Amino acid sequence: MAVTRLSNAFVHDVYGGYFSVDDPETTKFYEAGVIARSEIMDEIAKSGGKQAVIPFWKDLDPNIEPNYSNDDPADEAEANNVTSGSMIARKAWVNQGFGDMDLVQELAGSSPMQHIRARFSTYWARQHQRRLIASCIGVMNNNVASYSSDMTVDISGEAGTAAVFNADAFVDAYYSMGQWAGSLAALYVHSDIMKAMVKADDIQYIPDSEGKLTIPVYRQTIRVIVETNPALVNAGVYTSIVFGSGAIGWGAAAGSAFAAGEGVPRVPFELWRNPHAGNGGGMEEVWERHTWIIHPLGFSWVEPTSPPLTEFSPTLANLRTAARWRREVARAQVPLAFIKSRAAVAPTSP
Repeated sequence: MAVTRLSNAFVHDVYGGYFSVDDPETTKFYEAGVIARSEIMDEIAKSGGKQAVIPFWKDLDPNIEPNYSNDDPADEAEANNVTSGSMIARKAWVNQGFGDMDLVQELAGSSPMQHIRARFSTYWARQHQRRLIASCIGVMNNNVASYSSDMTVDISGEAGTAAVFNADAFVDAYYSMGQWAGSLAALYVHSDIMKAMVKADDIQYIPDSEGKLTIPVYRQTIRVIVETNPALVNAGVYTSIVFGSGAIGWGAAAGSAFAAGEGVPRVPFELWRNPHAGNGGGMEEVWERHTWIIHPLGFSWVEPTSPPLTEFSPTLANLRTAARWRREVARAQVPLAFIKSRAAVAPTSP
């Protein structure tokens, strides 16, 4: 019986083509305009070191009154300056592998290559998304702890239906973004919140690229991204996130993105075989590695010193920690807002 094995299908150049499917540019966050791919961050991802400084120009001060022209040649106006700022971003080195025993695959009688690739892409897309959301939750926790919740609308303590996600809370969160309120990109919610919005008849659907009505929008205004992410729920309180355009900067390095030998990581994907496993039956594993920068713009990562991180890269729990973030710009320059609410009216005690 001839069986196609992963080792038969693992052609380096072919696998490198599959590897590009992992690109977060295929995710709903990128399609909605939440993620801004940055050449600067791409270069940072390829460079050495754990952290990197991202410079930016600050906006011109609108409080400076303009000069008023006259006909006096001795009355010379002076130019104002523009100032710069910087953010500190943190790299993450991530990897994962999946394996199978030869005998199991032989009994299945099918090639595992396409299945492993398809599921690996889904796995990495979810991990990228969860790191993005963990960073945003960390920013929210920092906002509540250090900035008087000026980015966060919390209605979870209200009575009855007033505590359930509603249009008033959304509007309050939306307009807390100041100048960014006109660049709305997406609303990210837990599936329980989505259910509440559907019950309130606040969800419509617009056509996707194939003309099918599959893309949900909230009140005909904002694209909705739904995920049953346990990190969004704490003791019955749900966090929903309002994203302005380009709220998240992203840089990445993977072998498929650069010429052979120049990729970061050094070996982005490889096959490992153990002929002794299964009492000689054989086992194979395929491994992938990524270097990512997923950074909420307007903030700096604060590296802990004592004690340091337990892992070389920040974990999801690290990203959600308030003390790991510091805001570098005014509230109105941050295209993010948060809503803390209930998904349903809490039952009354008998």
